[in-house]
Amino acid sequence: MEVRAEIVVNGLVQGVSYRYFVIREAQKLGLKGYTQNLYTGEVLTVIEGEKVMVEEMIKKIKVGPIHASVKFCKIDWQEPKNEFTDFEVRF
Repeated sequence: MEVRAEIVVNGLVQGVSYRYFVIREAQKLGLKGYTQNLYTGEVLTVIEGEKVMVEEMIKKIKVGPIHASVKFCKIDWQEPKNEFTDFEVRF
């Protein structure tokens, strides 16, 4: 079953290669979407794919790379829109 999740994380998630961690992990899991920094200091990640893979990605997002410190993770589950062809970092 395909799903879409819009995830916002806060904590120490900018300036620690968090987005590049996300893109590597998403590509390994075959997910599509994007990740980007927000002006609030948070990181937004939008992912689409098989539910089990999205759930696995969320586990990774909640931890992040070694120098990150995720304090809070908000997840908004949605129906997939099939608007992505790959996974990218947006600026």
